[in-house]
Amino acid sequence: MVLQLLYRFCKDGDGVNESVHLVNLIPTHLFKTTLNTSIHSAIVFLFSLPQISNTKRMILSTLLQIQVNGAADAAVETAEAASEATISLLDLTMKGGVIMIPLAALLILSVYIFIERLLVINKASKLDENFMNRIKDYIHDGKIESATALCQSIDNPIVRMIEKGISRLGRPLGDINTAIENVGNIEVAKLEKGIPLLATTAGGGPMIGFLGTVVGMIQAFYNMSQAGNNIDVSMLAGGIYVAMVTTVAGLIVGVIAYFAHNYLATRVEKVVNEMEARTTEFMDLLNEPVS
Repeated sequence: MVLQLLYRFCKDGDGVNESVHLVNLIPTHLFKTTLNTSIHSAIVFLFSLPQISNTKRMILSTLLQIQVNGAADAAVETAEAASEATISLLDLTMKGGVIMIPLAALLILSVYIFIERLLVINKASKLDENFMNRIKDYIHDGKIESATALCQSIDNPIVRMIEKGISRLGRPLGDINTAIENVGNIEVAKLEKGIPLLATTAGGGPMIGFLGTVVGMIQAFYNMSQAGNNIDVSMLAGGIYVAMVTTVAGLIVGVIAYFAHNYLATRVEKVVNEMEARTTEFMDLLNEPVS
């Protein structure tokens, strides 16, 4: 459509009134939205024709300038809109009020516990594959002190359980097994440190968010009652913001803590299974007949 109007514009007479009339028919908002290559090339081509009068050259030059400036303005407006969206998101978060403070604290605490426990569990799950073979060789050769020294050089819950069993050698197997289990229970408790707090956050976060919902609705109704017959939507907006924002924030905190708790619990369970397997292997070693 624009190209057709430009063609008519160039075929029209040289009168200024006729030229201006045809230019007014062109939807100039198309020039301002984006730098259209076809229109831009057509204007440049028409401008270069020798039969185009000076009046039309001036009008074509104006159209070309509108297109270039419009494209630049559109880019600036897009950048400003993106900036305003980021700022409005921060403002929206702040509209949650004081209820957002404990929710933010729970979120930070949950992330800290998850990262700290993950590092500890990863360290506990790493053990040299030849460790039990070396312990077996030391015991068969009667090198109890060497076996104890090897255990003391490794920082691992499984190794500490085996060390306790080695320190009880010479006593009944039931006593040795009990001593190993007691150490195992202590080590599992160390691995699970802080994980129950994630479970508490998973349940408490949404409840705090719902508390914010109730507080926000009370605030909205209170403002409504104080306004009398002069009720304005802006009077209710503050309370509704508190209600909605705190609800969303509480659910986000609860979901993050819930998945973090389940993941860590699964990892701890894998370590516990490995501890039980190594304990069984050690007890089988002690039950082997003397050659």
